[in-house]
Amino acid sequence: MSEQTRRSLTAIVLAAGKGTRMRSDLPKVLHRIAGRSMLGHVLAAAQEAGADRIAVVAEPGRQDVTAEIGRQAPGARVFGQAERLGTAHAVLAARAALEEGDDVVVAFGDTPLITGATLARLRAPLAAGAAVAVLAFESDDPTGYGRVLTEGGRPDGRVLAIREQKDASAAELAVRLCNAGLMALSGEHALGLLTRIRNDNAAGEYYLPDAVALAVADGLDVAMVPVAEAEAQGVNDRVQLAEAEAVIQARLRRAAMLGGATLIAPDTVFLSYDTVLGRDVVVEPHVVFDTGVVVADGCVVHAFAHLKDVRLEASVSVGPFVRLRGGAVLGAGSAIGNFVELKNARLGPGAKAAHLTYLGDAEIGARANIGAGTITCNYDGVSKHRTTIGAGAFIGSNSALVAPVTVGAGAYVASGSVITDAVPEGALAVARGRQATKPGWAEAKRAALLAKKGEGKKA
Repeated sequence: MSEQTRRSLTAIVLAAGKGTRMRSDLPKVLHRIAGRSMLGHVLAAAQEAGADRIAVVAEPGRQDVTAEIGRQAPGARVFGQAERLGTAHAVLAARAALEEGDDVVVAFGDTPLITGATLARLRAPLAAGAAVAVLAFESDDPTGYGRVLTEGGRPDGRVLAIREQKDASAAELAVRLCNAGLMALSGEHALGLLTRIRNDNAAGEYYLPDAVALAVADGLDVAMVPVAEAEAQGVNDRVQLAEAEAVIQARLRRAAMLGGATLIAPDTVFLSYDTVLGRDVVVEPHVVFDTGVVVADGCVVHAFAHLKDVRLEASVSVGPFVRLRGGAVLGAGSAIGNFVELKNARLGPGAKAAHLTYLGDAEIGARANIGAGTITCNYDGVSKHRTTIGAGAFIGSNSALVAPVTVGAGAYVASGSVITDAVPEGALAVARGRQATKPGWAEAKRAALLAKKGEGKKA
């Protein structure tokens, strides 16, 4: 077993920021990217990095943030930070977690692009004896970032300190090596370093990066771990939120295509963090996969489809212009066409609904055929009710099935029917007014109307 494997790790995620630049009533860290909150992305990265325990520092009283933490990282502890006196002060809000002596990785709830692999790289130097490890990148425009100061000013030189821009000298401002903010600290030294940080700086705040200079002064090793500037970006406003969305979408599209799916126009397809696309799936342009979608091998998703909480089994064809949601399941070889909506409905293998249909709260048997304009009337104004259509049944166009109702296997429903009672297996149900044809009626009616119109003009 490796040294890193034996060392326990606590991830401390700072998520108490107000996010005023988002101009939103929603806490900044709860804004979503690819169907998951920014905080959720960071918590997932911490778990992927092998964190044994997770602590989140949040604004007190934010039940929405606490609930999201519970969903994304069950078992994580939440610590309140009533005052905002700097990043070191925020980390110390989780002092009870620090006192347990684990190695620590500090991350931020508004850096959703950080990956588990990067957090694992950040913690790795601790196993080799480093007391502190910092994440850093070189920037063509370092304005606003803390500068990582190294021996001799060399990128590969020994790390000496991190200087915030407000406190940097002219020479230090010329440094292009920047602090990404995330940091790892060994369990042996974390609490001792953090409690010694002072606020004697231009902002009067307790800076987490000051742990570097303290460690150096103690003769401890400080490691620097490189990262791409884009991965370390924080999100502070809606523009940056959209930029982060674009990055994650590009990652998801690439992974889907490398996994065997064809995205005909990748930039027009939007995926969620949990979208599963099987081998030889073909996705046409302008498709949205919301959360909870699984698409099995060989399926075709035609243009302008919107899917949420749906499972497509093998070789299903859907679209174009469809909406599938609410736990819908499409059995192998089934097909739905243009302008069809499914909600909490299950199509059996080989079943078809070609166009202009709503199937809600319904069970559709294998090889059943649903005609154009069919509606399952599933809501009575108070409760939802279920429609069951048996295997091989044929539902004629422009039919309304008033739930709860059952159409037996192999039965026929005549076009234009309103079905309110059960239809036995193999039966024909006709529920519409009987046609009456009156020869010559139209000609006589038209003549009478024209005569009346002429009399009105004379008057």
